[in-house]
Amino acid sequence: METRRITVLSAGLGVPSSSRLLADQLAASTDRQLRAAGYDVRIDVVELRDLAVDIANNFVTGYAAPRLAEVIAGLEDSDGIIAVSPIFSASYSGLFKSFIDVLDPKSLDGKAVLLGATGGTDRHQMVLDYAMRPLFSYLRTRIAATGVFAGPQDWGNTDDGGSPLSARVDRAAGELVQLLSGPQPGRKNATLDSLPFEQLLAGISGGSR
Repeated sequence: METRRITVLSAGLGVPSSSRLLADQLAASTDRQLRAAGYDVRIDVVELRDLAVDIANNFVTGYAAPRLAEVIAGLEDSDGIIAVSPIFSASYSGLFKSFIDVLDPKSLDGKAVLLGATGGTDRHQMVLDYAMRPLFSYLRTRIAATGVFAGPQDWGNTDDGGSPLSARVDRAAGELVQLLSGPQPGRKNATLDSLPFEQLLAGISGGSR
């Protein structure tokens, strides 16, 4: 059974944060739908606030601290990414953008991405389309058509006990699952085994007979 590895990026600042709550819902729905489609799933959640100092130091020194380097390597090795940021001043947070800036611009090429955002008013929901989507398009990722914005009114239950977010979350997660089905262009090629020189030479000699 094939495994799909998902890295969840949450740029929320509070504990708990609405960005993390939304990220968890998107991850849970993606996990459920991927398993229903016959895949094993590995999900790694990254709270960017825990890396804020390492990210800042990376800009100054040009080097990633071990913890940040491990997160970056895991992100590059992922098949899919769920990225959720709070909205400040009509755009994604500075912490979110700073993390993206320390990545190799080519490292996310071809990866499947689901975008989410949280804010204090619905007026911010267009940030998904005019800020976050262009950013990940520049990185040459494959972006799910549906992004999910969650405002204050979304954090409650309807009269029937359901969540106002659930339908949007399931739809977006389903689109990410479709992107993750089949061969993945963003997956790293398997490392070729290094053979001893004598074995390589024997192979060449055998082929020239």
